[in-house]
Amino acid sequence: MNRREFVAAACSAGTQRALHQSDLRGLAVEKLEAFCLSVRRGTWLLFRLYARNGATGIGDASHGGDDRAVIEFARRLVAAFQSRSIFEIEYLRQRALPLVQNYGRPAAVALGGIEQCLWDLQGQFLGVPVYQLFGGALRKRIPVYANINRATQLRTPEGFARLAAEAVRAGFRAVKLAPFDGMPKPGSDRAEFERWTELGIACARAVREAIGPTRELLIDVHKHMDFESGLRLAQRLEPLRLYWLEEITPSVEDQARIKRQVRIPVAGGESLFGVGDFYRYIRAEAAHILMPDIKSCGGMLELKKIAAMAEGAGLLISPHGPASPVGNIAAAHVCATLPNFQILEYAFGEVPWRAELVE
Repeated sequence: MNRREFVAAACSAGTQRALHQSDLRGLAVEKLEAFCLSVRRGTWLLFRLYARNGATGIGDASHGGDDRAVIEFARRLVAAFQSRSIFEIEYLRQRALPLVQNYGRPAAVALGGIEQCLWDLQGQFLGVPVYQLFGGALRKRIPVYANINRATQLRTPEGFARLAAEAVRAGFRAVKLAPFDGMPKPGSDRAEFERWTELGIACARAVREAIGPTRELLIDVHKHMDFESGLRLAQRLEPLRLYWLEEITPSVEDQARIKRQVRIPVAGGESLFGVGDFYRYIRAEAAHILMPDIKSCGGMLELKKIAAMAEGAGLLISPHGPASPVGNIAAAHVCATLPNFQILEYAFGEVPWRAELVE
């Protein structure tokens, strides 16, 4: 090819790109719809985002603390994003950051829900699965564990064990529970605190017996311990051969100290937002496994960024997300592309019509 032919080809390609950008005007963001679905514990809040050409994308904005506030922040973001292309993810993120900094979780979840909608629209427009937009799949199957916590109504060793056995019969090879929910804070009534601790340990033992020695057991503490009680708890749970112990203390520093003194893998980070929070969490060496939630960590692209940081630090990624199947699917698309992905959360037994929602 001579210089004249090269210039002609370049000009032709430029014209084709201009026509392509013209087509994209039909994919400018138009409006947002929100749907609240009642489930056993709370609601699932789902978004549907419309493009100018009538195409729609869906996203999960559940568990933002206040659904009405999440919807209001989402409408504000869509108004600021009006007529912008569905491909301008970073623009949306920059517009959302001040809201998240000022208002916290509801604004973060609003961002996460809208961002999922935009990736859904992009995949439809390009005719490819969304995981292709994140670098392509490294795996064809996504391992999941059954979180039985929300579906367990009888919160006793027998109640947890019964639902754990159901999860095993359904084919799950890993089960998680949070048996310390409802307990008093450390430093309050000591006898009551110890009673709740013993009950939680008994529930964990019952589930281990129910699922057998070859399946994985995960325990979420939901930050109910301080350093001393958390360390004692971890040491007492070591014989159960846990897959991980999750969110032990409110203090990142205390959890890091516990992590250094026990032989159980420690997981955490479900409430953190953005690469900044996770950078500090990684620097604190607070966990072996990071648990960004695709709804509240900043979205699918932010999850990919966080995973890249974790990979550099030699850490694993197991996204938090006991919510709707919409959020699970969004997380699975990103997880398929992550070299340091471990396992994904699945809310087992919460509603019988879960699969119907995405059929």
